[in-house]
Formats: sequence, structure tokens, C-alpha cells
Amino acid sequence: MTMYFIRGACLCFAFLGFQHMMAQENFTGLFQPKIAVNYEVSDNYKHNFSIAQRNYFYQNEVFGITTRQIDLVHFSNLKVKDDQSIALGIQYRIRENFEVDKLNELRFTQQYNITHKPRNVRFGHRFRAQQRITSALTVHRFRYRFAIDFPLSGEQLDVGEPYLIVNTEALLSVARTKLPQYDQRISANIGWLVAPKTKLQAGLQYRIEDYTHQTRFEFFIHTNLIVAL
Repeated sequence: MTMYFIRGACLCFAFLGFQHMMAQENFTGLFQPKIAVNYEVSDNYKHNFSIAQRNYFYQNEVFGITTRQIDLVHFSNLKVKDDQSIALGIQYRIRENFEVDKLNELRFTQQYNITHKPRNVRFGHRFRAQQRITSALTVHRFRYRFAIDFPLSGEQLDVGEPYLIVNTEALLSVARTKLPQYDQRISANIGWLVAPKTKLQAGLQYRIEDYTHQTRFEFFIHTNLIVAL
């Protein structure tokens, strides 16, 4: 009964929220499926590879599926303590093929992650510094994310059971020829452990972009398939 209530509440919230957001100016709706593979080299070191395709489904007050970009990402993650890790990432964004007025992007990421799990609820703090490089400009971005995740059935997550992830992230982007840009993101995802090493997630994200100057609003529908080797 609890699970059905949570699903119903999420659907109602998403529908009402989307109706409200569509009434806003500078609003865009996007759908992003993603596949990620985690490879554990040792107990303290692992790799993550992923590919994601970002598509418009609502743009300029018109519905329609149009591909925006494809992201190829790799992260190397090192656990420095039981509850702390550092990571380095590299990403290549293919965008010129889909939008002629946009540029492809090379991105480097440095990450520090802290988790705390007093019982069955895990709290996470993630700090990131990024360099977003295009042929026209280099943007430095700084990010902080606070996340909570927990199983929706019982004290621990077993195969076939769902879990919930909720997070919020603040971002600051700076570049030599641009004013600082401040963004805020709020996300909620429901996931299922479909096999011992396979997870399936679906969720929503609301982004407020450049909210101190020319504010833009983006609504994302995410689907993630995560496989551990």
C-alpha cells in the first residue's frame, strides 16, 4: 500500500508540476536515457563508463522529439576512506551534429564525495570542479550536491526491491568573457535492483538556469540502466 501511495503521489506531483512549468517563459522539456557500466578493479578503485542521449520533447512551445546531444563519459574513482572517495572524469559532448549553432565540448571533472549512513538512509555530499572546453571558450564550473537515498522496502535493498534517491545541486559557472552563472537543480529518482549487479532508475529533474540574470527553466525525464561487472 505504501509503495502504491508513493507512486501515485509522484505521478500527481510530476503532472501538476509540469503543467505549472509549461506556463513559464523560457521553458524546455528534455528526455535523457543513459547506460552506465561500473568496473571494480579492486576494493578501493573502480571505473565508470557511460553514454547518454539528450533529446528535446518540448521546445519553443512545441512538442516533438529532437536529439540535442550525445555524451560519452569516463570516471576513475578511488576510495580514500570507508566513507570518502575522490574521482577524475573526462567527458566528450557531441552537439554540432544535431544543432548547427552549437559546439562540441570536452569536459574534465575533479570530484570529492562523502557519504554517511547511520541506518538504512544514506546521506551524500559531492563536490565537483569542472573545466568545460569548446573551440570558443573555457568555462570553469563548481558544483555541490546533497543527496539522500534509501530502500522503500525493509532495512536493506534486496533483488527486486525499489529504492528512492532525492538530491539538490547548486552550480556556479565562471568564464573570462561572461558574467557568473548560478544554477539550481532538484531531482527525484525511483530505482529497482533488478539483478544482483543491475539497477534500473527512472526520475525527474527540475533545473533553474542562470537565475540571477536571464532565467531559464528545464524539466528532465531520466532513465538509467546501471550494470556492475
